[in-house]
Amino acid sequence: MQYRIEGMDCASCVGKIETALARMPGVSDIQLNFATEKLELTLADDAATQPSDIEKTIKSLGFGIASNNPIEDPMAVAATSDKAPHVQHWWQTRKGKQVVGLGLLMSVAYIIALLVPDYGTWVFAVAVLVGVFPFVRQAWALARSGSIFSIEMLMSVAAIGALIIGEAEEAAAVVFLFSVGELFESVAADRARAGIRALAALVPKTAILLDAQGKQSTVAASALQVNDLVLVRPGDSVSADGVIIDGASSLDDSPVTGESVPVAKALGDQVFAGSINIDGALQVRVEKTAADNTIARIIELVEQAQASKAPTARFIEKFSHYYTPAVMAIAALIIIVPPLLLGGEWATWLYRGLALLLIACPCALVLSTPAAIASGLAVGARRGLLIKGGSALENIGRVETVAFDKTGTLTQGEPRVTDVVAFAQTDLNVQDKGLQGKSGQGENEQHQDITAENALLALFASVEASSSHPLAKAILQHAEAANVTVPTATNASATAGKAVQATVAGRSLAIGSPVYAAQQATISSAQQAQIQALQNEGKTVSILFDEQTREALGLVALRDELRDDAQAGVAKLKTMGVRAVMLTGDNRLTAQALANNLDVDWEAELLPEDKLSLLNEMQAKGKVAMVGDGINDAPALATADVGIAMGGGTDVALETADIALLKSQVTDVAHLIALSRATMSNIHQNVIFALGLKGIFLVTTIFGVTGLWIAVMADAGATVLVTLNALRLLRFK
Repeated sequence: MQYRIEGMDCASCVGKIETALARMPGVSDIQLNFATEKLELTLADDAATQPSDIEKTIKSLGFGIASNNPIEDPMAVAATSDKAPHVQHWWQTRKGKQVVGLGLLMSVAYIIALLVPDYGTWVFAVAVLVGVFPFVRQAWALARSGSIFSIEMLMSVAAIGALIIGEAEEAAAVVFLFSVGELFESVAADRARAGIRALAALVPKTAILLDAQGKQSTVAASALQVNDLVLVRPGDSVSADGVIIDGASSLDDSPVTGESVPVAKALGDQVFAGSINIDGALQVRVEKTAADNTIARIIELVEQAQASKAPTARFIEKFSHYYTPAVMAIAALIIIVPPLLLGGEWATWLYRGLALLLIACPCALVLSTPAAIASGLAVGARRGLLIKGGSALENIGRVETVAFDKTGTLTQGEPRVTDVVAFAQTDLNVQDKGLQGKSGQGENEQHQDITAENALLALFASVEASSSHPLAKAILQHAEAANVTVPTATNASATAGKAVQATVAGRSLAIGSPVYAAQQATISSAQQAQIQALQNEGKTVSILFDEQTREALGLVALRDELRDDAQAGVAKLKTMGVRAVMLTGDNRLTAQALANNLDVDWEAELLPEDKLSLLNEMQAKGKVAMVGDGINDAPALATADVGIAMGGGTDVALETADIALLKSQVTDVAHLIALSRATMSNIHQNVIFALGLKGIFLVTTIFGVTGLWIAVMADAGATVLVTLNALRLLRFK
């Protein structure tokens, strides 16, 4: 069964509902998310409890309930936004109407008390009875369902007790101020939930569907099926996750990845639902239904994260179970001991004991952690930091070491040409216009060197044209970027693990590793030194040679280059007192060269089990986070205290690890740690607010300095302060 619960203002409301439902026969697997107001439970087929009983119980506790069970068409379950309730203004809500009604009642009571003083007490007594009745009814329902020490019970006892001892006016103020405090909590809670609603609203509700003849029709985005063809015009939001089959454009992916810079995309590139098309019409083939698109899954993961309780939250909830009865026992002693043993007046100490009951409410304390965690998770999601739970958000701020995988994490994940070196210019057919690229004859010496490199690059690209090897693709991309003309090769073949061969302009050419080339061609000592220097920089070197003349014509060096922000990301970690280390299965020369550029510790030529062993050693000294690409680092990500996957909205990045960096930026690791530390600082401030305010008014109440209405304001004020302080995190940069 799935329901949407309305009227939950703080995390303690979750406990009230869970306690009541757990006592009902046949009800199990209760999961209630305060942030999203979603309730899921399992109801046994043969249970005496009926769905109507569940709804009746929840309504008796003072909460609204609406069925949220999936309808027949699963496509319509797509976005949480489809099921989001209409957002009401505060005065339209049940609590808002109650505050307005009580306010009018209080105003009438004050006017009558001024005009007819003899009847003032009676008028206020009526106002108290009318105003407190809904809370008494709710307190009784909560007590019957197992929540005896509820704030509604405490407030009802205090208000009725004050009425009995003749403090009718103050009792009326207690009821009114309590209602105002409840309303403030409701408004603050709704503000905290606005983040997910805004995320859900990013996905367009309609799409332009193209049929086989290209005819356009507007349909609901939730009705799109896999392999449907949709048109995305400039300025439109992409209606579904899919792949571009026609057109090219720049897209703003910030709704999905948090990346503010538009990304150029063309034929074959992936697009995400919610991305904004900027300057070109696109035809997109749908690859995921609305229920499974990236934003819907991000929303689901954020909701699950908010529902999971952080270690600090679990501790505070456990603490509050002992705290409330303890304070109630103190209140009872305050009422009984002074009159019996010290000769105090019963009315005075009963009044002070009742005020103490109001201070006992643990709402602010219980809310202190989940409110901050929910804000931290929301601000992270908006910035492309997908954190899967309060535990991960807490732990990442405590890590002492961050271990990085190299390929695809610190580096781009694909090789790029870094050097093109011609050994023998005269033998490269430089005079052949087909190999000249952009430079012509008769230019200065510098341009002649460039021409020689372009000519060599053209021959490399020609030989590699039929290969699917990653290095071959990198060479072809570099040749295309350099705008060189690539001659047509014939008789292309490959010797597995050694070389590729082809005939170009009548010459039998081959490309191989330095070791293989040295066996097949003549390489001078100077050329060997050049090759060695490039390899010492962590680069992979390929040699082009003529198989007939055994002459080495030149080389191309390639390397998987560092991400643009890798150095800045590692430097930020160091300034935060966090050690960075690179763990890679790559060769030592490559690892050392990149590690020197980053100034980090490193370990190379590691097997998966070696990585796990090193992680275990580091964990013995402190908390460790592991950052990988989410594909081949699963064991290491699971072993670390916090696993972080790099990946721009990919399935793997969303499913693996504790945290996914949707922008794939190394600097986001430092941002994560900063966000975690800010969140934990916010939690500590909230706990101090909650306990500090209550501690101050506990003392002032015992000594008679403050009374009932101040106690109510202290409780409501602490809750509002805690909530507003948690909402400050939404502005975290």
